Amino acid sequence: MIDLHTHSTCSDGSESPASVVEHAVASGCSAVALTDHDNLDGLAEARARALELGIRLVQGCEVSCSTQTGTMHMLCYFIEEEDGPLQQELAALQRDRERRNAVMVERLADLGLAITYDEVLAEAGGRGVGRPHFAAVLMRHGLASSVNDAFERYLAKGRPGYVPKTRVEAPEIIELCRRSGGCAVLAHPLSLELEGDDLRRRLAELASAGLAGLECHYGRYGPDERHRLADLAVDLGLVATGGSDYHGSYKPDLEVGTGRGDLEVPESALLELEERRPHTS
Repeated sequence: MIDLHTHSTCSDGSESPASVVEHAVASGCSAVALTDHDNLDGLAEARARALELGIRLVQGCEVSCSTQTGTMHMLCYFIEEEDGPLQQELAALQRDRERRNAVMVERLADLGLAITYDEVLAEAGGRGVGRPHFAAVLMRHGLASSVNDAFERYLAKGRPGYVPKTRVEAPEIIELCRRSGGCAVLAHPLSLELEGDDLRRRLAELASAGLAGLECHYGRYGPDERHRLADLAVDLGLVATGGSDYHGSYKPDLEVGTGRGDLEVPESALLELEERRPHTS
């Protein structure tokens, strides 16, 4: 069993990179990917703990991409911390994230929700601020009853406190990932909010652009959804991958490796992904 989608305090998770690895070991995983949003900051800590515990760490990140429907997130695997095309793009996205967070504080203040950026930064442990950290601070002030409530009332796309961040076109991220020695996988594909032929057509376009895999075995998908997506991946020549999308207490229904208790991503998915890795000089 493996888990190719987890988040730590380096983005919008509540657990440290080392703790994520420890959860993976406790769940019986043979490999775990750390895929924080727009950064590789937690990889050194996670790698050190993985070496101590004898579990394989897959180095990765998750990047938001432009889409006309729903949301699109791209998981990039086998990415090193050294300088490279994707790493340079991640640095630019981090700068934009800081801009967005400052605007979000102002937007919430305009709504009468008086929280400070220092509070949000402290909630995030000084790095990787994301919307779940805003939600936690709103809860602490009694302005929301839960993380979900904060998102539904203020922070989700289309809600009054939401501020969009810069998103890159998917083919560009796929290419930057390949040029950096990695493989790109579309995360939770149903978030595109497409069905039937429309979904197949969009995925085929991404496959033509170099997409390596599809996250079919996703923590919050049911058995029928997972099977349907896995069949679609095979038809399109994509690797059927999977992961929990673990965020610790910010998504309390999901555990590393097992998701909601019924997730089991086969080790073969990682082996197939490795076979898709480009040969870089």
